[in-house]
Amino acid sequence: MRSLHDCPAPAKLNLFLHVIGRRADGYHLLQTVFQLLDRGDLLHFDLRDDGVIRRVNDVPGVPEDSDLVVRAARLLQATATNQPLPGADIRIDKRLPMGGGLGGGSSDAATTLMALNRLWRLGKSREELMALGLQLGADVPFFLFGRNAFAEGVGEQLTPVDGLDCWFVVIEPGVAVPTPTIFCSPELTRDSKPVRIADFSRALQNAFGKNDLQAVAVRLFPEVAEAVSWLGNYGAARMTGSGACVFMPCTSEAQADRVLQAASGRWKAWKAKGVKQHPLASLLDR
Repeated sequence: MRSLHDCPAPAKLNLFLHVIGRRADGYHLLQTVFQLLDRGDLLHFDLRDDGVIRRVNDVPGVPEDSDLVVRAARLLQATATNQPLPGADIRIDKRLPMGGGLGGGSSDAATTLMALNRLWRLGKSREELMALGLQLGADVPFFLFGRNAFAEGVGEQLTPVDGLDCWFVVIEPGVAVPTPTIFCSPELTRDSKPVRIADFSRALQNAFGKNDLQAVAVRLFPEVAEAVSWLGNYGAARMTGSGACVFMPCTSEAQADRVLQAASGRWKAWKAKGVKQHPLASLLDR
């Protein structure tokens, strides 16, 4: 096999996100539920014989050498110490916004690790790839985990949950929110009371908890505040991750379509279905 094309890198939502503490090294301790969506980026991989890792298309605002996709490929390539591995040409069809809280870059990196693990015939396990992914970012292990999850620690301690089997409306407010800006804010609440996975499972899941990062984001970015307020007229609107995207679970696809019609001309908005499993999960099944 020399190529893998149309490899999905799905988006995620944080159905809630609580900051319950801070480690001595400055990293925040979180509790969240990650929900996979049936919308995301697409990646394409073609092997090269010269060992070079190359991104073959431009991604605005992301230099090639700092792209998580390129870094993931080079990190995986460096694990093969017994023999040199082929290189790869990687093309990314970006659909997810940067700085949107949808996990686009992390998902792209995870898809890269899964696809090249197969193309290079490395045979690494899911757990081995998750350990590599954590070196790239706290959200990467979730996408390698392969299904919706209750996450703790810095986001790497994962327990399977069912998530929500419904349609979501997602608004892109048109601003990129830098994650460090939110986490470094002195106004961020860092002492939410820890919850148990059973609390989420028993609750009306789409209204469980809150996003502790949202209060900071709406103060710093009026576009996010406006999107939360507008979408809140139609249901339980909430920011995902550190922003900027805002989402609302819907009771039906018809409701999602009605909200999208109302958003037309005012917001960049789209609908997506919640899914239970990563579309590439079978690449790591043994």
